[in-house]
Amino acid sequence: MRLLLVRHGETVDNVAGLYAGTRDSPLTTHGALQAHRLASHLASRSSTIGPATHVFSSDLRRAADTAQAVIDAQGTIPGEREQVRLVKVADLRERDFRSAEGKRYGAPHPDAETHEAMRVRADRFVRMQLAPALQAQAGRVGMVVIVSHGILLNALLRVLLGRSAPGELTRLAASGAGRLGAEYVASWSNTGYLEMVVAEAPVARPSRGLVGSVSGSASSPSRQGSTVALTVVKVNAVEHLAGLKKTRGGIGSAQFDSRQRTMDSFLFPASKKRKAEE
Repeated sequence: MRLLLVRHGETVDNVAGLYAGTRDSPLTTHGALQAHRLASHLASRSSTIGPATHVFSSDLRRAADTAQAVIDAQGTIPGEREQVRLVKVADLRERDFRSAEGKRYGAPHPDAETHEAMRVRADRFVRMQLAPALQAQAGRVGMVVIVSHGILLNALLRVLLGRSAPGELTRLAASGAGRLGAEYVASWSNTGYLEMVVAEAPVARPSRGLVGSVSGSASSPSRQGSTVALTVVKVNAVEHLAGLKKTRGGIGSAQFDSRQRTMDSFLFPASKKRKAEE
């Protein structure tokens, strides 16, 4: 089983250089293309790592729209009849910059949400929603996909590895994958994803592990004493964006208009498509 931590596509506020934590900035047209590239890429990998079985996202639309694209592409996988339901979770929202929301990068934000407060949110999501999902998929193939935001994803990654793979946490921190400070274990480009292999592992005593925190209850004695082992195999994977260039003339940076018939017809009129691809 694979667990993917994904950052949303490019947004209007990303382009403008504005702090957008709880601010509900929409995807740009380029961001929507990034999301669809990601979705097609993950669907194409289903033959080797399995389809998406659970998809969670922040309830902010930049994350939810990216996650929905992943779900929609799963419908193209042969043999997959039931579409996965998107579960939107407020705890997966980005850091709240409070008085700095909507201001340019670099503006002071002394009242912003603390890293500890984000850790509490991430831990609650793991206990209440992710752990049951991983328990349901134990021993099976497939992907559990979480679409969120760069800073919150770091908090989530710390919680996950701290619970089940402290060695991986140390390895990533030592590799300098974050390069942004002590609180940041990894970095995420727009629609970049961190991929982990999830394996079930027995333990000899009670554990704080992801599955153990749920399966150790009396309601599931058959899995009592089990936890999960996490191994990070990709950090900020963006192979799906190879060759993707932003459309000129400001169209790519504009808010995506979902009313357009298709993105290709919107961005590449038939008479200009070949020229644009050159």
